[in-house]
Amino acid sequence: MSNVLEIQGKTTETVVLDHGTGARLSRELVELIAHILGDTYLGTMEDSALLELPSRKLAFTTDSFVVTPIIYGNGDIGKIAVCGTVNDLAVSGAKPLYLTLSLIIEAGMLMSDLIKIIESVRETAKAADIKIVAGDTKVVGKGEADQLFINTAGIGVFENPSVSIKNVRPGQKIILSGNIGNHSIHLLSIREGLGFERNILSDCAPLNHMIRSLLNNLPAGKIASMRDVTRGGLSAVLHEHARASGNEIRCEKQSLPIQPEAAMAANMLGVDVINLANEGCLCLFVEPDSADDALALLRAHPLGQNAAIVGEVLPTIEPKVTMLEPDGTLSTIEELYGAELPRLC
Repeated sequence: MSNVLEIQGKTTETVVLDHGTGARLSRELVELIAHILGDTYLGTMEDSALLELPSRKLAFTTDSFVVTPIIYGNGDIGKIAVCGTVNDLAVSGAKPLYLTLSLIIEAGMLMSDLIKIIESVRETAKAADIKIVAGDTKVVGKGEADQLFINTAGIGVFENPSVSIKNVRPGQKIILSGNIGNHSIHLLSIREGLGFERNILSDCAPLNHMIRSLLNNLPAGKIASMRDVTRGGLSAVLHEHARASGNEIRCEKQSLPIQPEAAMAANMLGVDVINLANEGCLCLFVEPDSADDALALLRAHPLGQNAAIVGEVLPTIEPKVTMLEPDGTLSTIEELYGAELPRLC
């Protein structure tokens, strides 16, 4: 970090309003960001990026990111922004290629924090093998933003058949790639001083390479649908699929991959883990004859070692989400009207 400051020799200790004027300080801020991004940034400082795409069928997505705190135990808002957009492209079956990066920065933000976050963007983009091709910075006055907001847009291409929620039907198995709830518990622990954050780390990670392994090694059509389990948690994903398919989505509570410390923290907070946000967990709907193969492929990847088959799709008169409890009883999971907890990200 200090090396970057020495190389540039023009930064201030904090972001100031004049960094957003479009004049010299603006140029220096953009040059600093581009310098940190290094070879992950393909932009030429023009008003548009010119891209070469190997396919006529594209996936395109956009998202905005806020998180408190912006830098946390094993991640930050920059890592979340790259992972969130990469994962949204990947779960459609696309190969992520290009990303835009736009920043809304509050005057007074520490330049050292901004540099750390941009460094994280660079490292996460490298891990995901995606290039940043365009971006923008805006500086707003003190109190007009919460330090930093990020907007990204992503483009991917299809090398395999796309997957869709429209393909979900009875008999398919539901698989989770890893533990649920860790991201929310990690952030809550830091914010509230609960002391869990050292043992419960955020799961934030780019999932595209793990997803590519599934698509390249399973027969076409065996994966019906994929979702990254983010805001609203597993419950939101299951309800979305129940409504879209008109089926019952049933999970077994004992099969859910939940870190014991996360379950204990959630119980202490009075929240259900299935409603908590994640940033590196994949939910798949897979044909039953390929479920074991999909599970083995997930477990062979570092991000999927805790993968588990957690439920199945069943025919029903009215769409619903149910949970098979350890004692054999069946409960209906209601869709949350609002949120159990204050917004985290």
